[in-house]
Amino acid sequence: MTDILWTRPEGPSHATFVFAHGAGAGMNANFMERFAQAAAAVGLTVARFEFDYMAKRALTGKKTPPPRADKLVGEYQRAVQTVAEQTDGALIIGGKSMGSRVAAMLAGSGSLPRRVAGVACLGYPFHPTGKPDLEHWRLAPLEEAKRPVLVLQGDRDQFGNQTELGELTLPDHVALQYLEDGNHDFAPRGASPATWDGNIKIAAKAVADFAQHLTAE
Repeated sequence: MTDILWTRPEGPSHATFVFAHGAGAGMNANFMERFAQAAAAVGLTVARFEFDYMAKRALTGKKTPPPRADKLVGEYQRAVQTVAEQTDGALIIGGKSMGSRVAAMLAGSGSLPRRVAGVACLGYPFHPTGKPDLEHWRLAPLEEAKRPVLVLQGDRDQFGNQTELGELTLPDHVALQYLEDGNHDFAPRGASPATWDGNIKIAAKAVADFAQHLTAE
């Protein structure tokens, strides 16, 4: 059974967000912890988990690279099943960077549980860093998702910034929201009026509003 790290709101929960980590840092990473706390503060239950390759790092101390994203879909599905067994109500699946891509892939599969209402992608890796050519873009998981998708992206994200994304036409079921002057972790530059804490709270509120909207339909 997948180990789940829970972050729960003090009051009622609008939905449960199954939250996967990025390629290089696990579920206890600073961004993951900050977002989970901010999301719980606005009424989301957050369920974090680690893919097997990341969990093994803690045991061996060796930083092995992740498998291809499509190889992780089955692990994500098992995590969703574990969370579903321990919760009631709607589920939102998503993650940070690579984790969001894997969630979007699951959302396009035929094995997507009915309780999954939508997908929330935080810093979606639209293309490999330094390779913004259209041949490298990773649009298929978003286009093929069978649920509404919310993408939260820093203005300056090196895996797809606002200027690059402005040239795309995304499907109607995909909504895109930017975090002011944010990088891949939503952190702005020092001279920006925005703050990292503020951007994370904005992103958490956006996911909570997304979940409420979907569950009210």
